[in-house]
Amino acid sequence: MSSKDEKNLTQVIEKISKMDEPRRSVMQRVHDIIVSAAPTLKPRIWYGMPAYAKSASTPALVTLRNDDRLNLAITEKAAFRAAGGADGQLMPAAWFFETVDEETAQRIAEIVRSVVD
Repeated sequence: MSSKDEKNLTQVIEKISKMDEPRRSVMQRVHDIIVSAAPTLKPRIWYGMPAYAKSASTPALVTLRNDDRLNLAITEKAAFRAAGGADGQLMPAAWFFETVDEETAQRIAEIVRSVVD
């Protein structure tokens, strides 16, 4: 890991550590899921929130937000595919959550892997 990547990871961990509970624990778990599911993605701060990119110098592909609701999003920089089925040509890009159970953890991992595959 380069020193830039280490600095960026430290900034993401610090950002999450400053969140109030219970959101801090939930966001830490989501961060852990993301880095486990896609170890090639590099954590960084993007528009003031944790994000994950292919490198320290490329745009974020996945972001986390701590607003009125917790949010996982795929940025417009990721390759999108139409959802098909009932969603037709719509392309899912954001998911809200308050807690993370095992099913949600698996879905987050799938979503994150979809941007790097």
